[in-house]
Amino acid sequence: MQTDSYLIAQESIYGPQGRLDPWFWHWLPEESPAKAMAASPRRALEHLARTGEMRRIPVGVIGPREATDEQLGLAEEIGSALGRLNLTVICGGKTGVMEAVARGCHTAGGLSVGLLPDHDWRTANDYIALPIATGMSEARNMIIAKSSVALIAVGGSYGTLSEIAYGLHFSKPVIGLAGAHAIKGVEIVADAAAAIDRLAAHLLASAAG
Repeated sequence: MQTDSYLIAQESIYGPQGRLDPWFWHWLPEESPAKAMAASPRRALEHLARTGEMRRIPVGVIGPREATDEQLGLAEEIGSALGRLNLTVICGGKTGVMEAVARGCHTAGGLSVGLLPDHDWRTANDYIALPIATGMSEARNMIIAKSSVALIAVGGSYGTLSEIAYGLHFSKPVIGLAGAHAIKGVEIVADAAAAIDRLAAHLLASAAG
């Protein structure tokens, strides 16, 4: 996966297939202007986020309720980065990693969505802006994986493992860190910054030609 094959010019970004339409998320067959600056995928997304024209693409962040301080800190950092990129955070809406990522996203001005296992939306943590009570218990793990364009797993638990399995089954990119299950198909990274970098590369690579 190429990491520096994008160009920034004015309010647009360009790649090998042309100019990216940030709302419909596909490439338009247009050549880049002569004066354009090379950018990594993350830098390109940051540029689009500042224009205010990028669609709020849903990214799932998963992890255990019983999380370590390190995992909670990383989840909040990831949530903050996703919020600043104008990406939507989808999580289970409860405590632990879910609360930490929602707090980071909400504080950064992003949209945090909680797909709750309960029947009452009021069971969501305080940082979920859009609580959705599925009433489906742990079966809502499948919805989280299916509705996200990619998953970032911070730490591991049996519930997290089921979400990872669903994500891989649905051919979604799954990025893991801080003790996430290192099974085949999971891209293990060292820290939050690397997780966001890898996510940005996947998002831009997924844009239709």
